[in-house]
Amino acid sequence: MRIITFLLILGTFACTSKMAEKSTVANPERVLRHVVMFKFKDGTTPAQVREIERAFAGLQPQLPHLIKDFEFGTNNSPEGLDQGLTHCFLVTFANEKDRDAYLPHPVHQKFVDDYAKKYVDKVTVLDYWSGR
Repeated sequence: MRIITFLLILGTFACTSKMAEKSTVANPERVLRHVVMFKFKDGTTPAQVREIERAFAGLQPQLPHLIKDFEFGTNNSPEGLDQGLTHCFLVTFANEKDRDAYLPHPVHQKFVDDYAKKYVDKVTVLDYWSGR
């Protein structure tokens, strides 16, 4: 009876160890998400906002070796917790190295200088690894 109990405990431990090992292995499908949210300055026209959206979306074709994916949208949450932020841009990178190269890249900095500094009143940025 002791041998059977011992084998059951050993088997449970082995399965638990394998599951823990799998959960710590890096998931190759995970990506780094760079979330950028804007509140535009008062007086920014709808045409200027569209121009900024196009310019931000235009970064990916200029930096395809760094930016894996890009999307954006406008807030439509009914919760009222947006703190004036109206636009959310999601820039996806394969890794931190690509994100770190993107941030000071002249193409990105030109966008910041030409658009963000001129028209954005408030910006919030949050980066996270996708949970896939």
